[in-house]
Amino acid sequence: MNTFAPRAGRTALLASLLLALLCPPVARAQASPQAAPPSPAAAQPATSAAPAAAPILFAFSYAKGDKFRVLSEVDEEVYIDRRLSHRAEILNRIAFEVAEAAPDGSSGRLEGSFVTSERQVGASAFVVSESYDSAFVRDSRGRYTIGPEYFMPVVRNVPVFPDKALLPGDTWTAPGEERHDLRRVFGVPDPYAIPFEARYRYEGPVLREGRKLELVSCSYTVFHQPPPPRAYDFIYPVEIAGYSEQRIYWDPALGQPAAYEERFKLVFDWSDGRRIEYRGTAKAQVLEAELMDRAALAAEVAKAVEGLENVSVAQTAEGVSISIEDIRFQPDSARLLPAELDKIARIAEILKRYPGRDILVAGHTALAGTAEGRKLLSEERARAVAERLIASGARVAERIQVAGYGAERPVADNATEAGKARNRRVEIVILEN
Repeated sequence: MNTFAPRAGRTALLASLLLALLCPPVARAQASPQAAPPSPAAAQPATSAAPAAAPILFAFSYAKGDKFRVLSEVDEEVYIDRRLSHRAEILNRIAFEVAEAAPDGSSGRLEGSFVTSERQVGASAFVVSESYDSAFVRDSRGRYTIGPEYFMPVVRNVPVFPDKALLPGDTWTAPGEERHDLRRVFGVPDPYAIPFEARYRYEGPVLREGRKLELVSCSYTVFHQPPPPRAYDFIYPVEIAGYSEQRIYWDPALGQPAAYEERFKLVFDWSDGRRIEYRGTAKAQVLEAELMDRAALAAEVAKAVEGLENVSVAQTAEGVSISIEDIRFQPDSARLLPAELDKIARIAEILKRYPGRDILVAGHTALAGTAEGRKLLSEERARAVAERLIASGARVAERIQVAGYGAERPVADNATEAGKARNRRVEIVILEN
């Protein structure tokens, strides 16, 4: 566990942007949580001053093979032409590994994934809305070298440190940028760059949740009037303005940030005259990521599910999967039949044995109907299973992801009834990270 990517998933703002442009206000209100984002004060964890320290040299360090995961939470309000449209509750799960590192640990190549999930009004589970792979090199000061094809992380070159030891009260500046994904509706093919100059101040040592950390504040303002992109479908941003205020908690023992908090506002003026504004708070923390012994875990879980009809266990690239094939719902719905409820209750008790692992609930269908309909139905059925797991106490909502894949990932031939039954399944994956 050896790195941190601040607000790496705030591309979720663009997911909200799609809702804002494509849905009428009433529909948008039904697609996002009712709770308002917390005030900036509520986003600040209780800290207390630690004893004064000697000058400290802030430097990222890397070790090949280190793995880590970051959980980021965003609460935001979205305004269209200065009127509140909806509120959003978003989780970003980030899992990375240091694939290569300099012998002295002064730079590292990081490879991994970013998964953004959103929670609807009245629901417990977060549903996956976007996922990305990325790879980049970062040096000891925090500067990125990253290919133009990568959309993540959104915020780059934050934090960046000077090449000298710092005392509390010292300040400095460094360039950074945000990169956003405008492909899905607007047809802008490249990561959309928003440059800024970040201002930093070393506030000093603090005690946070019993740990001695170094607090660094960071802020930047954005005012950018870009030229039209090389390609777009119908509209594009003509002006972007806003600010970010961050508190970064640095762990000198790790050579990485341990957590951060943020208050932000971004305003997009579009070429058709519309204005969309995002304001809210974000926070993130690095989580411990123990290596998983997949073979041992799969054997334990397989023994535990013995006797459950149509349930199998397998090792996957993501972890260990519990597959419920031919899972039964009421016709064309996501309402589970009673026999399936008993099965899921038993699986929930098994999951409680492994509380340190996040869960992915993935829905799959047979090849029937339209691709859009299959995806929606598979997502709704996966959410129904996830809601039962949450209600049973197997995991809190923030530790479960939901995804629907429709008929994209068959395990049997859809030309036969037996094959279709196998493909109508929900997989509950105990994740490595």
